[in-house]
Amino acid sequence: MPFSFGVIGSGWRAEFFLRIARDLPEQFPLAGVVGRNPDKRAELARRWSAPTFSTLDELLAEKRPDFVVTSVSASANLEWMEFLSERGVPILSETPIGRDPKELHRVVDLVRAGARIQVAEQYIFQPLHAARLALIESGQLGTIHEADVSIAHGYHGVSLLRHFLQTGLRLPKITARRFTSRIVAGPHRNRLPTERKIAESVRTIAQLDYGDRLGTFDFTGDQYHSWIRSPRLMVRGEEGEINQITVRLLKRFDTPFQFDLIRRDTGHAGNLEGYSHRSITGGGEILYQNPFPDMRWNDDEIAVATSLLRMVTYLATGQPAYSVAEACHDCYLDQLIAESAASGREVVGEPQPWM
Repeated sequence: MPFSFGVIGSGWRAEFFLRIARDLPEQFPLAGVVGRNPDKRAELARRWSAPTFSTLDELLAEKRPDFVVTSVSASANLEWMEFLSERGVPILSETPIGRDPKELHRVVDLVRAGARIQVAEQYIFQPLHAARLALIESGQLGTIHEADVSIAHGYHGVSLLRHFLQTGLRLPKITARRFTSRIVAGPHRNRLPTERKIAESVRTIAQLDYGDRLGTFDFTGDQYHSWIRSPRLMVRGEEGEINQITVRLLKRFDTPFQFDLIRRDTGHAGNLEGYSHRSITGGGEILYQNPFPDMRWNDDEIAVATSLLRMVTYLATGQPAYSVAEACHDCYLDQLIAESAASGREVVGEPQPWM
């Protein structure tokens, strides 16, 4: 029997989970959606053919899902997690898992008291990042010493940086600053621009110094949707590097080797299989294979579905999907970056209960 799930929330992010349930109902059966606003509930029922409920207790009484996704505002998430924990319901929490150390400590207390909580931190499961991480974990680049990540904001960017650097839950020295410039405003996630408009663009740059490894966090909020701002990645190890999609490494100390990470999508250039993402290869190896090869999903939808799949594995085996400890550390380092940027001083964190 597949594991069923419920969703608390009716916003843009919650719809990712509803699309996945609609497209793969046998693998991810949706028990229902909890939303307080009756108009939004009616719209969800119409658009997604989803069972809707006004309260969590109604959902639990009628459907009793195997786990529940909390896809709500950051200010409401902890309250919902405590509410679900009291009822013994496993939780897949959307990010951020906490807004400050006090909230992070309360989440850790829930886990220590027996709550089953995992986190939908999806960025490392996006196909290109997963392929890059597979290459790093293979050891072909040697020990990683540097990573420059300009891909995602806040805790998402920190998650990528930690995984590319392979630093685990270590504490770095952090120096950060913010810089404001001007940019022609681009699209919003829900609409295209209708006129030329100049907007302020805020860039956050931080160095995370681990002593033996150096991470550079660099992000401006325009990057997610702008047509003229792009993501950037450089990872350097003692035997090679990844620069965007180009890999340079040594087959021997005197034998350099270079290749690109190649994405295979069907449905292009006369291919009649229908559009879908299949794999990423490089250097004669398959570095990533999409676990949902028949779905017409974008990379973030693939990553969110992977989070759901890993949550199912967690319930069946206990193997973490993305642990509370990792998510807490992402949020904590993000908070330290903000502190350093605001103060202009170097900041060093303190040991925390999830470490």
